[in-house]
Amino acid sequence: MSRIGRKPINIPAGVDVKVDGSVVTVKGPKGTLTQSFNPKMTVAVEGAEIIVTRPDDAKDSRSLHGLTRTLVDNMVTGVTQGFKKDLEVQGVGYRVQKQGSNLVMNLGFSHQVIVSETDEIKIDVPNPNTIVISGIDKQKVGQFAAEVREKRPPEPYKGKGIRYAGEYVRRKEGKAGKGAKG
Repeated sequence: MSRIGRKPINIPAGVDVKVDGSVVTVKGPKGTLTQSFNPKMTVAVEGAEIIVTRPDDAKDSRSLHGLTRTLVDNMVTGVTQGFKKDLEVQGVGYRVQKQGSNLVMNLGFSHQVIVSETDEIKIDVPNPNTIVISGIDKQKVGQFAAEVREKRPPEPYKGKGIRYAGEYVRRKEGKAGKGAKG
């Protein structure tokens, strides 16, 4: 039995959950999220808890059970606390700044790389080497952070580029690190 799927989801104060067939809408202080789920899964609101149940013990039902519960839990967390991803910029001359709603990045190219905020995603630049991406939808925050990181991923020789906070970049030896052949 799915251990994650069996756990009930507590509904915090100020959060409104509506279930309409296989569509779940969660409204909270930070915004509203709507998502449709597999019709096999049953999502029910009982008091101050959300319960996700499955019809049988088939393999696909078991995997959908835990997934559905986690997605609903992420929706509740998103409308109450929100999600954020921290990115670090490393490299000589690499820096970022915020101009209006745009993120302007100097990443060693001949041009500046500009990324705009969206309605769901907010960008913050506390210092020239840090980017904070935040929003209420965990999937969109992660995808946007991956797209920003993709502009200049960390390279293995000097470690320069954009990386997630706390990400370990495996370093390689350069040409000088090899022993002389002869």
